[in-house]
Amino acid sequence: MSIIREFLDALLHPSARYDAMTRARHRAFMAPRLFGSLAALAAFPIYLAMRGAPTAPEVAVFAWLIAPILLSWFLSRTGRYEGAHVLSSLALASLVTTVATATGGIESFAAIWLVVVPLEAALSASRRVVAFASLLALACCALLIGLGHFGMLQAAEANTVLRSTFMACGVASATLYAVGLAFGAESLARTGVSLLYVEEDRYRLLARNMSDVISRHRRNGAVQFISPAAETMLGMPVTRLLGHGLFDRVHVADRPAYLTALAGAASDGEARSVEFRLRRDVPSGDERGRSKSVDFIWVEMRCRPLEQSSQPSFAPEAEVVAVMRDVTDRKIQEQALDLARTVAEQADAAKTHFLATMSHELRTPLNAIIGFSEMIVQEDALMLDAARRKEYAQLINDSGQHLLSVVNGILDMSKMESGSFEISPEPFAPRVALLNCCNLLVLKARERGIELVTRVPEDLPVMTGDPRAFKQIVLNLVSNAIKFTERGGVVTASGAVEGSRLVLRVTDTGVGIAADDLKRVGDPFFQAGKAYQRRHEGTGLGLSIVKSLVALHTGELTVQSRIDEGTTVTVALPLTYTPPAREPSSNIATLTPPLRSGPHDQAHQVKKSA
Repeated sequence: MSIIREFLDALLHPSARYDAMTRARHRAFMAPRLFGSLAALAAFPIYLAMRGAPTAPEVAVFAWLIAPILLSWFLSRTGRYEGAHVLSSLALASLVTTVATATGGIESFAAIWLVVVPLEAALSASRRVVAFASLLALACCALLIGLGHFGMLQAAEANTVLRSTFMACGVASATLYAVGLAFGAESLARTGVSLLYVEEDRYRLLARNMSDVISRHRRNGAVQFISPAAETMLGMPVTRLLGHGLFDRVHVADRPAYLTALAGAASDGEARSVEFRLRRDVPSGDERGRSKSVDFIWVEMRCRPLEQSSQPSFAPEAEVVAVMRDVTDRKIQEQALDLARTVAEQADAAKTHFLATMSHELRTPLNAIIGFSEMIVQEDALMLDAARRKEYAQLINDSGQHLLSVVNGILDMSKMESGSFEISPEPFAPRVALLNCCNLLVLKARERGIELVTRVPEDLPVMTGDPRAFKQIVLNLVSNAIKFTERGGVVTASGAVEGSRLVLRVTDTGVGIAADDLKRVGDPFFQAGKAYQRRHEGTGLGLSIVKSLVALHTGELTVQSRIDEGTTVTVALPLTYTPPAREPSSNIATLTPPLRSGPHDQAHQVKKSA
């Protein structure tokens, strides 16, 4: 059997060798015709020896035995399966009509074979071929009836017994041939079913072992089918995702993009791609899975319209097939890259601010030191008196002190950012520390024509913290307030206890801070306003140092300000310092409460907490 199959496969057209169903149909067409014709031709000499000279109908019959071989050759060379069936129907109908014409017309034993013509054509699985064969058989019947009606046929056999014998042989042979066709059709059907099972198993294997999820949707997003991989991706049964179950798990913010992609693919017939978040159920510590935690994963969905040939004819609307893939890891990497890019941009901006600030803060006192020291060196040529030399020496000392404060600020900020700045907590009186700091700056305030007001209750309790850091916080805040307050303004420093925290509040009536700059207050080397608009010297480290010291004390820093109205900085420190369990961080949030009471006043506030 395998040898015969290999022989037939060798005769097949190349286009039929790579499709199992087409290959089976071609073999079913060629095998009976080849072997039947070869068997009949082999028996033809024996028939001649026994019968003698054949009649004209007998010659026609044996001549027709060559036609199936020619039909098999035609199919083998061209691969046109429907064309081969059309030629086979023509050959069979012609043979039957010829024999029936010579043996009595429509009453001939051969006329019954016209029924076989459309039955044989049914194996082509083509409606056009079956319709052609049926019309051909009816036309042959009509021809035989017409020829008999006009007396153009030979008389039927008078011998009733012989005529009945031929009729029985014709019916029996046609029946046997029809049985053979039925078995052929059953064999093709069985082959088709087995191939269908093989394909189903193949696609089922792919669907169950693919990590990507394959789904079929309507235009409105309703799921018609979804592959089992969805259970692994979303942690829930596939049955709960059918209909609008999948849509209900799409993040609310991503639902418009999800529906737009499906509707667009269904309407314009083009492939679409969209990324959205899906809610996933994740089993928690409960062994029986009763308790579940929920998180969202990022999914990339590529969708395209379903081909019309694969959609049922009764489908009310176009459908879409989609492939979904979990891209959460990629999105996390993208977010990490964006964060790293933002950090790098901030670092670059900080470097730019640092260079711009340092170029001014270092060059100015250095020029003063070098210039006045050269004048002292040349005091004989310049004829400097003692008072002038003392004045120059004082200017050199002031410039050196300024340089020292700049360097100390940079070093302190570097220590805080590297985590090497240590807090040394001890009990101290915050009221005394606050008054001492204000007393140190009251002279500076008077020189600038600013009133410095200190409001501290006498019953302020002792707190536990780093007294050096507390003084540095107060000095920086009050010094900043004095620096950015115009002559005639007021700076107020106050302290009070609220709950378990000491609240230090420094308020000024100065120039204020713009809303855009307020968001960056506390960044190292940052000063409000443009570099070319700066009217006050400084490195921009004062508030940044305060922010870091407050964070180290697990406190909270709040800044409220409005342009030309003033600024209020509030620091809340715990009365009892407790070392943080983890590295302190600063969270910044922009608030907008009114700085002062008024119907149209609204302040901009930035809040930094540990």
